[in-house]
Amino acid sequence: MDTLIDTLPTRTAVPRALRKLYLVRFAFAAAWAALLFTTADTLGPLSATLLVIYPLFDVGCAVVDVRSARTHAGPVRHLYLNIALSALTGAGLAIAATSGIPAVLRIWGVWAVTAGLVQLAVGVSRRQLGGQWAMIASGGISALAGASFFAQAGQDGATLTNLAGYAFLGGVFFLVSALRLGRTGTPT
Repeated sequence: MDTLIDTLPTRTAVPRALRKLYLVRFAFAAAWAALLFTTADTLGPLSATLLVIYPLFDVGCAVVDVRSARTHAGPVRHLYLNIALSALTGAGLAIAATSGIPAVLRIWGVWAVTAGLVQLAVGVSRRQLGGQWAMIASGGISALAGASFFAQAGQDGATLTNLAGYAFLGGVFFLVSALRLGRTGTPT
C-alpha cells in the first residue's frame, strides 16, 4: 500500500497540468480569434477552415484533460461528452460552411450552449482544485452566447465577428483560471 501511495502524484500535479493546458488554450483562442476577425465578414476558405479547426482543437484539449484527470484525479465523465459534442460540431461546421453564415451561426450556437453547460459542470466538479470560478463563469456565459448566436443567424447581415469575440473571451477565462491555479497550487 505504501508503494502505491508513494507513486501517486502530489496534490498540485492536477493544477499544474490544468494550468499548462489552460495557457495553451488561451494562446490558441487569442490567435484564432485574431485570424477569424480579419475574415469575419465573409465565409471563405480561410474562415471555414478556422471554424472547423476550433472545435477540433477543443477535442484535442479535452483528450489531454481526460488523460490528466485519469492519472491524477479520476476521470471527469463530462469531458467525454465534450469530446463527442466538439467532434460532431467540427463535422457540422464543415457542412454548414457550404450553406452560409446563418447555418454556421446555428451550429456554433448549439455547440456553445451545450459545451458551455459541460464546461460549467466540469468546473463545478473541480472546485476543490481552485481557480475554477472562471471556468464556471465561462461555461454559463458560453451557454448564453450560444443562444445569442442562434438568434443572430436569423438576422440580415449576420457575420462571424461575434464568434471571434466569443473565442477570445473564452481564452481570457482560461488565462484567468491558469493564473489562479498557478498562484494557489492548492485548493481554494
